[in-house]
Amino acid sequence: MLRTRNQETVSAFSRIRKTWLLWLALAILGYLIAVYRQVVINSAGDPQQAADAIVVFGAAEYDGRPSPIYRARLDHAVQLYHQGLASIVITTGGSGADPRFSEGGVGRDYLRKEGIPDWQLVAETQSSDTAESARRVARIMHTNGMRSCLAVSDGYHMFRIKRMMGREDVKVYGAPRPNSKPVTFWKRQEAVWHEIGSYTLWLLHLS
Repeated sequence: MLRTRNQETVSAFSRIRKTWLLWLALAILGYLIAVYRQVVINSAGDPQQAADAIVVFGAAEYDGRPSPIYRARLDHAVQLYHQGLASIVITTGGSGADPRFSEGGVGRDYLRKEGIPDWQLVAETQSSDTAESARRVARIMHTNGMRSCLAVSDGYHMFRIKRMMGREDVKVYGAPRPNSKPVTFWKRQEAVWHEIGSYTLWLLHLS
């Protein structure tokens, strides 16, 4: 009799564990579907509108010159600036392998050569990732009485940027650079899932 009761207890715990594992799996699946959807939706950007600043999120620079991706972001920021959507442009990004240059500084210099006056340019040059860029840019903006920005980056990057800067009490309008989505289906999937992973690590305070 004792053995039968023990077996029943073990069986009951096993059913409870399986039920919880099922609900956990469903919750994770639901989270992934929801974030996937938001990454894709936000990749289209928001309707163009005026803001306090244009924020260009950094990408690689090579010996003081912006990489093709970074240059495309900066060129898009120039277009937004000349459309009169913001009078201040903030570039972001610290130094990589070459300590002589920072992404933020290279971006500022590029925009200056494109005709944007120096007094309308701000370079954030210390951040090492998107989350730190968001925090530092938000600090710069709040110090100067700015509350909204047009964020310029790649399309699939928009959702993460908006959530990170939203946490810093900055209103963000997505302004992805044109043609920033990968051409092939599998490259697009890789980009989306990279964003989901990066966003999840940030959400869990692991990055």
